[in-house]
Amino acid sequence: MATIIRNGVGSSSTDHLAAQPQVQRVPTPKLNLFIRKGFLDKDRCAQIIARIDERRRPSTLADHDGDASYRTSETCDLDWNDPVVAELDAMICDLLGIEPQFGEPVQGQRYATGQEFKAHTDYFEPRGEDFLKYCEVSGQRTWTSMLYLNEPDAGGATRFKAIDKIIQPETGKLLCWNNLRPDGSPNPSTIHHGMKVRMGTKYIITKWFRERPWPR
Repeated sequence: MATIIRNGVGSSSTDHLAAQPQVQRVPTPKLNLFIRKGFLDKDRCAQIIARIDERRRPSTLADHDGDASYRTSETCDLDWNDPVVAELDAMICDLLGIEPQFGEPVQGQRYATGQEFKAHTDYFEPRGEDFLKYCEVSGQRTWTSMLYLNEPDAGGATRFKAIDKIIQPETGKLLCWNNLRPDGSPNPSTIHHGMKVRMGTKYIITKWFRERPWPR
C-alpha cells in the first residue's frame, strides 16, 4: 500500500489523487473535490450495508444549534477489527495516499425516506464551544472520503453549495475533498448538504483524516 503521505495537509493528497487516471477532479478553484466511480463493487457495498443495519444509532452533532431536523440520519461505528471494514479502510487510505494512523474509524450512515443532513462542513469550527474537545489530541480534520453504498429510489444527492454542484448517489462511487485551504485554515467552500431522501433508503460511509495521529 502506497502510504507515502502523512496527513494530507497541503497539496500532497491533491497531487496524489489528480495523478490517478480513474479519479475525476471537479473543476473549481474554490475547493479540492474528487470523484472516483466504481471504487467498491456491489457485493462489498452490500456487506457494509448489512453491518450498518446491525449497529445503527441516531446520528449526533458536534456543535448542535437546537434544530432537531438538522441531521436526521442514523450512524454506525464500524468495527476496526472486521476484515471487510479493515479492507475498505486500507483502500481509502491507499487512494488518498495518507498513512492509516491519521484516519478516524470508518463510519456508516443510513438515511430513510424523509431524512437528510442539512448544509454543513466537516471541519470543526475553531470558534465552536467543543473545538478543543474534538481537536486537542488529533487536530483538525483534513480530508473527507464519502462512499455511496447504494442508490435510493429518489433523492439523497449531495450538494456542494458554494460551487452549486449536485452529485447523485451511485453504488460504489467515492467522493474525496480537502476541508482545509492550502494555508491549513478551514475552507467554508466545502459546505455541503446531504439532501433529503424522497423515496427508499440511502447508505453511505464516511472516513475523515486528521492533522495528527488518531488514538486507537
